[in-house]
Amino acid sequence: MIVDSLKKGLLSGLNTTWSLGKVIFPVTLIVTVLQYTPVLPWIINLIAPLMNLIGLPGDAAIPLVLGNFLNLYAGIAGILTLDWTVKEVFIIAMMLSFSHNLLIESGVAMKTGVKLWIILTVRIGLALLSAVVINLVWQGGSEMAQGMANGGTAELNGAGEILLHGVIQALSGIAHLAVIVIPLMVVVQIMKDLKWLEAFSNALAPFMKVLGMKPNASMPFVTGLTLGLAYGAGVMIQAAKEDNVSKKDMTIAFIFLVACHAVVEDTLIFIPLGIPVLPLLLIRLITAVVLTMVVAYIWNRTDSVHRKEAVYEQ
Repeated sequence: MIVDSLKKGLLSGLNTTWSLGKVIFPVTLIVTVLQYTPVLPWIINLIAPLMNLIGLPGDAAIPLVLGNFLNLYAGIAGILTLDWTVKEVFIIAMMLSFSHNLLIESGVAMKTGVKLWIILTVRIGLALLSAVVINLVWQGGSEMAQGMANGGTAELNGAGEILLHGVIQALSGIAHLAVIVIPLMVVVQIMKDLKWLEAFSNALAPFMKVLGMKPNASMPFVTGLTLGLAYGAGVMIQAAKEDNVSKKDMTIAFIFLVACHAVVEDTLIFIPLGIPVLPLLLIRLITAVVLTMVVAYIWNRTDSVHRKEAVYEQ
C-alpha cells in the first residue's frame, strides 16, 4: 500500500509541479524581462506611496498582485525576480499567507454558503493589518534574503541575453518549488490512504466546540487546514453537504481557514526565500484562533439575545 501511495503521490507531485510551472514560468519570465523596460519602473513609481505605508518598496506590488489574482506560487515567482531584505520578504509572505488566490478560494467559500464580503474583508483586512504591525514592531531583518535575484538587475546587452536571463530565472524558480511540492504531495497521499486525515478529523471534533462550532464541522475544517481551500475544495463542499454543517458553522470555519489553511504547504514553500517560517506559522495560527473565538462568541451572544427577545414577544 505504501508503494502505491508513493507512486500516486509522486505522480500527483509531478502533475502539480507541471501545472504550477505553467504559471510560474511565464510569470517569472515576463517580470524579469519587464525589469529592463520602462514599464516596471512606471508601475513601481505609481504604487510606491501606498507600499511605503506598510514598510515595503513600490515593486512589492508585483508579487502581491500576482499572488492575490493568481495564486501563492505566482506571488512567490514575483518575489524571486527582485532583491529584498528578510523583513520585506517576511511582510510580503505574511500578507500573501492571509490573502492569496482570491478568485478561486472566494468561489469555494461561496459554494459552501459563506458570504463573499465576509471572506474578502477578513483576508484583505488581515493582510494589511499584519503588514502594518510587523513593520512597526520588528526592527531587524535588514539583511538580504536568500534565494533572491541578488545584485539587482544584471548588466545585460541585447534582447537575447535578457530573454536567456529570464528563462534561467524562471527555471530556477520552478526548481526551488518542485523540491517542496513533490515530497509534499507524496506525504499528503500517504495521509489520505492511511486515513490519517479522517482520524485527525475525529480527534479534532472536541476542539470545534472551543472555537464555537459543532463537531460535524471537523472534516471540512481539517481538510482546509491541511490541504488548503483550493486543493481541498471538493472534499470541503462534499463534507459540508453530507454532514449537514450549518451555514453559521461553515462561516466560522472559513473565517479560521482564510487566516490559517494549508499549514504545511503554505509554510514550507517559503523556506527557499530565506525567512523565518515558524513565526509565520505561529502568527497565522494564533490570529486564526483568536479571531474565530471572538467572532463565534459575538455570533452566539447575538443569537442568544434574539432568542430571548422572541420569547418575550410571545
